[in-house]
Amino acid sequence: MSDIVVSEFIEPGAVDVLRADYTVHLDPGLWNKPQELQALSADAIALIVRNRTQVDSALLDKAPKVRVIGRLGVGLDNIDMAACKARGVTVCPAIGANAVSVAEYVLAAALILPRGPMFFSSHRLASGEWPREELSKGRENAGRRFGIIGFGSIGQIVGEKARALGMEVVAHDNHIPADSVVWQTAKRLSLDELLETSVIITLHCPLTPETRGLIGKNELARMKKGAVLINTTRGGVVDEPALAEALRSGHLAGAAVDVFTAEPIDTATAAVFRGVPNVILTPHVAGVTLEANMRVSTVTVENVRRELKAHRS
Repeated sequence: MSDIVVSEFIEPGAVDVLRADYTVHLDPGLWNKPQELQALSADAIALIVRNRTQVDSALLDKAPKVRVIGRLGVGLDNIDMAACKARGVTVCPAIGANAVSVAEYVLAAALILPRGPMFFSSHRLASGEWPREELSKGRENAGRRFGIIGFGSIGQIVGEKARALGMEVVAHDNHIPADSVVWQTAKRLSLDELLETSVIITLHCPLTPETRGLIGKNELARMKKGAVLINTTRGGVVDEPALAEALRSGHLAGAAVDVFTAEPIDTATAAVFRGVPNVILTPHVAGVTLEANMRVSTVTVENVRRELKAHRS
């Protein structure tokens, strides 16, 4: 049996670092084989997972020796934190390691979507059309309001990049005190005011009972006509059918959706977005680039090695 079980993809070089001191079982598809994962975890002292592996009481009960869980990313909604705490298991997210990749995804979407269907019309020109007047009705971003819901490490980097585009950055985050220095870089607004006044809105809050369904039909209706919504956080934060309807009706000018309530996307969710105009759909990859994967893998391995060493002391 192995000391460390890795159930999702990781940079191979980072695994080599672990193997200098520990035996490692790596199977990127193990997240989808819960019984095998439980069996392999029986003698493990650490687990390394991404967002697909469900680290719940059932798994932890089968892994009594596990002391550390390395999270290849930052979201913790797939990990039962209360169960980990009760068992003395330390959970180590790779905070900040993929922030630049997420921020660049957001800014790319923020630049593309306000230009309307322009970037989605290559096939028309390739077939001989020249719809210049039709595609010349996009909007600039400079001088307009950019709203960030969730102003943690990723949200702050996104804000920095949006300011570089000449946008006014505003943010909403109930968990950051009003006197925090971070509000020197963004105007602090209520959620309603942010929704009603921003032309670009991006989500960077964790999925919790408080944020589940945070952006529903009523919130989408509060957004300015012609606004753009970008979701790279978790699918459960946004009501997907309501978002699709807001796009179909023309109330919103566009959306970028990187995360879904069901992942991998199921047929019902796919049907919700089929034929929706001016939408970018991606399979939870905003924070996954070659550079980010290297950083996330390296940070996670360092976290696991440090915590295992501490437990031996």
